[in-house]
Amino acid sequence: MKSPSIFVHESAIIDKGAKIGVGTRIWHWTHVCGEATIGENCSLGQNVYVANQVKIGNNVKIQNNVSIYDKVVLESDVFCGPSVVFTNVINPRSAIPRKDEFQETHVECGATLGANCTIVCGRRIGKYSFVAAGAVVTSDVKPFALMMGVPARQVGWWSAWGKRIPLPLEGSGVWTCPHTGDTYNLVASKLFSTKSHSRSQ
Repeated sequence: MKSPSIFVHESAIIDKGAKIGVGTRIWHWTHVCGEATIGENCSLGQNVYVANQVKIGNNVKIQNNVSIYDKVVLESDVFCGPSVVFTNVINPRSAIPRKDEFQETHVECGATLGANCTIVCGRRIGKYSFVAAGAVVTSDVKPFALMMGVPARQVGWWSAWGKRIPLPLEGSGVWTCPHTGDTYNLVASKLFSTKSHSRSQ
């Protein structure tokens, strides 16, 4: 692609029709299919594959060797570590076509997916959650949840800034982030965030 507002390495393949936002960088041996939508200021590392029915928001960072399959949605500010695995069928068989059974996977804004973790299709990953490296997510993830293990289980809470929140998994409580001034309220085992008015934009 010849565009001063988008960088595409000469080894990358961008199929005709793909929508790519200003400031996005696409690196070596990456393939973006023609119906994919990629937002502004994204970074796609080496050997990334983006299928047709994929929507990627702004400021998304996808590290090396990640395949984003049909019906995966990545909202803005999502981070995908190296070799993150997405699936699109829950029960694949080589001899049985199941393209009409693809399930949507939705990753909400600000979530982090650690290196080599697996996201089983049909799941929703809550905003600003943190999935640890190597974890296997088989169920929906709450916003701000810290997930570890195989299968992944919630072991704590994670702030938008990127630090562990010292609140219990269940019950109630309040914590203020020393970095941003944001307040986190735990109510009935669900965490809510209120941004500080003094936080810089």
